[in-house]
Amino acid sequence: MKAIVQDTYGSTDVLKLRELDRPQIADDEVLVRVHAAGVDRGVWHVMTGRPYPVRLAGYGLRSPKTPVPGMDMAGVVEAVGKDVTRFRRGDEVFGIGKGAFAEYARAPEGKLAPKPANLTFEQAAAVAISGTAALQALRDHGRVEPGQKVLIIGASGGVGSFAVQLAKVFGAQVTAVCSAGKADLVRSLGADHVIDYAREDFADGERRYDVILDIGGNSSLRRLRRALAPKGTLVITGGESGGRWLGGTDRQLRALLLSRFVDQKLTAFIAKEGSGDLLVLKELIEAGKVTPVIDRTYPLREAPEAIRYLEEGRARGKIVIAA
Repeated sequence: MKAIVQDTYGSTDVLKLRELDRPQIADDEVLVRVHAAGVDRGVWHVMTGRPYPVRLAGYGLRSPKTPVPGMDMAGVVEAVGKDVTRFRRGDEVFGIGKGAFAEYARAPEGKLAPKPANLTFEQAAAVAISGTAALQALRDHGRVEPGQKVLIIGASGGVGSFAVQLAKVFGAQVTAVCSAGKADLVRSLGADHVIDYAREDFADGERRYDVILDIGGNSSLRRLRRALAPKGTLVITGGESGGRWLGGTDRQLRALLLSRFVDQKLTAFIAKEGSGDLLVLKELIEAGKVTPVIDRTYPLREAPEAIRYLEEGRARGKIVIAA
């Protein structure tokens, strides 16, 4: 099979297109013929091995344990392990696996779900990681309720484009922060108000929000708290500082510590991957309440270009690789 492979950590220059054997699956895994794979910031972290704790998290100290990158995917079941009961050969699925930047990839049964009937494979490949993060951020950590005022910083990206739609599903009044060129996009997703971060300060002290979702931002905690209601909730997911050791997680750690001493709830999280939330997203998508936003689709051989485009930070929604 054709696959994108990296033998060492580094820039997109370490990614090469090669011929590999199909992956061998465990008893509880599914072999998927990949039709499309999503590109997210996690792919960049694993590619570069930064911040360094990524390597300690099981991805490999000196080189990647899984040489084929990519986790978000959609495709057709090719084979199943002997303990798999929910899927059979020929089923169309989406979810999270290992080595998705290839013609075939393996995935645990518990991280897959039937593909939404109204999506293409390219659209479905954009859902699992970003959609799950947005869902858990708002539902489980922000606990958004009808009528609340929600501020979403980074509203036009992969997680943000899902978050705007999900916040509206939960009945919130949504204010989206993005660049002027992406304002029409977030309005089309349901945002009630849009703030152009280059022209307007969301923390001007005039408006307070019940929930703030900061996606990959770099605003100080003091600034974020200025825009948060006295008993509001701040949820941080992502955050890029470029640091080799902490890479932005220091702000998350400080938020968790400070939250013990103030009335505001300041929290951060890492999304938990599982089929339960994939089924929730599938239901919302098939009901027409949530739609994945695709900026660009690249062929497999151009995976390095796809990641370089991600690095530029200009993507509107998700980037997808068609295998």
